[in-house]
Amino acid sequence: MSAENLAEQFRALHRPGSPLLMPNAWDTGSAKILAELGFAAIASTSSGFAATLGRHDGDITREEALANAADLVRAVGVPVSVDLENGYADAPADVAETVSAARELGVAGCSIEDYTRRREEPIYDAGLARERIQAAAAAAGSLVLTARCENYLHGRPDLHDTLARLQGSQEAGADVLYAPGLTDLGQIRTVCAEVDRPVNVLLVRGGPTPAELADAGVARISVGGTFAWNALSGLIQAARELLAGDTAFLARALPARKVIDSAFG
Repeated sequence: MSAENLAEQFRALHRPGSPLLMPNAWDTGSAKILAELGFAAIASTSSGFAATLGRHDGDITREEALANAADLVRAVGVPVSVDLENGYADAPADVAETVSAARELGVAGCSIEDYTRRREEPIYDAGLARERIQAAAAAAGSLVLTARCENYLHGRPDLHDTLARLQGSQEAGADVLYAPGLTDLGQIRTVCAEVDRPVNVLLVRGGPTPAELADAGVARISVGGTFAWNALSGLIQAARELLAGDTAFLARALPARKVIDSAFG
């Protein structure tokens, strides 16, 4: 299927009230497994991918992120949306260049966030944030562009400002709106009601369930790096068991091997 058709397919999967469940893969193997299990679209995860390199989120380069995106696109036949962090740049023109490079890889979508990577000033000025999304939208073509407002992840739990930023991104050309860290169901309902674009919500421990988010009007649900952390949790548990002389991990491997054998051909 062509990249344009995959992007069109991805766009059609965003249905408010019947949200797309979109898992986040971190490498070729995880992408193949998730596609085998029946997910209709897959996203990358900057934090999960960084962990495969022994690094923290935010410590990968633009070139590394794009190479990972290319791996995911080659691995599966479903739409892939790539986490491009802040576009790996401050200037709108440079963000557009990053989006253009992702588009050439055949991804169906991408996300750009307003987190600056600077502790003293973590969120871009609202005007610059909007210009960055406008530049990204101009470069995206048929790609589904997700605009992320990072307020709630960086000590700025301000619904009024978050909503204004999401509305600004909408006006700048974003196709999907996303405020990771927003967990109050009432606030999520407000966002869904006050914007004219599909809304993505990040699942978090203790937060609303998929069914509750669907009822609130959410159009897409993602998990960020949580699947990667679950995989690493399994590794840590098995390793600790072996160190203690326990072999319980051997039995747990069988169900995974069956899925892997099917996914990998």
